[in-house]
Amino acid sequence: MKREEFEFLLQQGEGLKLEFKENFDPKNIAKEMVAFANTEGGRIFIGVTDDGKVKGISISNKLKAEIMDVARNCDPQVYIDFDQYENVLIVNVEEGFNKPYRCSQGFFIRQSSVSQKLSTDEIRDFFNKEGKILFDEAINRDFTFQNGFSKEKFENFLKRAKISRLISDEDILKNLGVLTENGYFKNAGVLLFCDNIERFFRQAIITCVMYKGETKYKIIDRKDFTSDILTNYENAIGFLVRNLRLEYKIEDAGPRKEILEIPEEALREAVVNAIAHRDYNEKGANIQIDIFDDRVEISNPGGLVPAIKPHEFGKKSVSRNPLLFSLLKSVELVEKIGSGIERMKNAMKEAGLPEPEFEFTSFFTIRFKRPVLMSTEQKTVEKTTQKTTQKTTQKTTQKIIELIKENPFITRKELAEKLNMSEEGVKYHLKILKEKNKIKRIGPDKGGHWEVVE
Repeated sequence: MKREEFEFLLQQGEGLKLEFKENFDPKNIAKEMVAFANTEGGRIFIGVTDDGKVKGISISNKLKAEIMDVARNCDPQVYIDFDQYENVLIVNVEEGFNKPYRCSQGFFIRQSSVSQKLSTDEIRDFFNKEGKILFDEAINRDFTFQNGFSKEKFENFLKRAKISRLISDEDILKNLGVLTENGYFKNAGVLLFCDNIERFFRQAIITCVMYKGETKYKIIDRKDFTSDILTNYENAIGFLVRNLRLEYKIEDAGPRKEILEIPEEALREAVVNAIAHRDYNEKGANIQIDIFDDRVEISNPGGLVPAIKPHEFGKKSVSRNPLLFSLLKSVELVEKIGSGIERMKNAMKEAGLPEPEFEFTSFFTIRFKRPVLMSTEQKTVEKTTQKTTQKTTQKTTQKIIELIKENPFITRKELAEKLNMSEEGVKYHLKILKEKNKIKRIGPDKGGHWEVVE
């Protein structure tokens, strides 16, 4: 470590990520290691007093080996490396990816400049937060066949999952993993088979709101859905479809098609993602669906799963509620973990719309931009000229394909001259062909060429 950094850290003093130790004591070092591993990582300066005075120690390979043994004996093992400045040994402790960590003295976390031992309740809360006690797997002693269980919801699930009644209902529920051998329901069963989710988990409702404008100032429509999660899912989709705009298109002289301004497939993936991956241990918030003039936001409490870092999003997938996820998979609401994000992106791309935006803080938010609303005059013109435009477009795009086959290196300007139209018009038709995967551009705008996709 450089002198400037060392002196700066000494001046800052002990804090969330820095601890001073005058000498090596295995028990004290173990406590600091697990506290840092359970929080955000940190450094231990050995050879410095609590008030920041440098005393120094004799640094040897034997000392380093003893410290490594302390790290290995933590449960799970804590990962460390060494640095030093003169006769001060610096132990760098990584934030752990398999929390919580403990030593022989118990569980510790870092709070400000103190390594705080956790009580029994705090340990339970910590396990919940880090996903070690899974919400969907936890037993619920309040929910029973006589109190809350809905035969109708259960029948609906069996029908959707195509499960035949070859065994008793209790055995079916046990095979699904939602009923224990002792006859207790797990929380996943409560979410799916309750008659009113609000009675058991207030945080599991879905709130849908439509606002006037681009802020939350004026509410136009609001609904709170409080049934089982499958019914809530369908009701939430219904709210979105009812409040978003429809376009009407006629393709190849066929019947009129109704197209939602944001693809329904993308919206369905976003809503089921929120249901499957939200943090149900977070009791102060529920899934929120907000419609603004310029966007749609679907948010769920919990942010990213602790095992996934922001730079790993979209590449690595971990389920916060694996039992619930498997049950949603059985009714074909989800496929494999992580695939929903890609399907959302593809649905938006196929519709010629921007990819959804993803934001993760203490909430995980998916944001869809709404297409710009056309003026009444534009709508009238579009409706009047729709059929003519479609026929003209088909002829023009076919002619462009023929010209590209003749000369793959043809420029936009040359196409405009041959078609007797503006370059902007050519640009528009090329965009249509690319979106329909009829042609693709190989190489840069200058020096590249076109290729017709057969």
